[in-house]
Amino acid sequence: VQLQACGGGLVQAGGSLRLSCVASGLTFRDYATGWVRQAPGKDREFVAGISRSGGATSYADSVQGRFTISRDNAKNTVYLQMNSLKLEDTAVYYCAADHRIVGVVVVSDRDYDYWGQGTLVTVSS
Repeated sequence: VQLQACGGGLVQAGGSLRLSCVASGLTFRDYATGWVRQAPGKDREFVAGISRSGGATSYADSVQGRFTISRDNAKNTVYLQMNSLKLEDTAVYYCAADHRIVGVVVVSDRDYDYWGQGTLVTVSS
């Protein structure tokens, strides 16, 4: 199983970025997916999750209303649209996947079985 994340970079506060994560080696539509981040010196933090069909989503309070998770099962890809970025959003962002029944969103970083390599998002003032 491989999860390849991309789209990170340097952006000014208030700006936007879209992360993408392409999965291979698994039946993507059978997996709930999500994004988890880790800032320097801090613990890993759940950011957003989406059910295998895309019909259910969940967000951390810190990103609710600013970030949107979505997926395209035909392209084996999950996205994270990040708007109104803040300095505290600076982190390495990881995509993750876990085999789940329909309708389940995985909201704990500890419950994901498969992880991508991470993409760095840096928000500057």
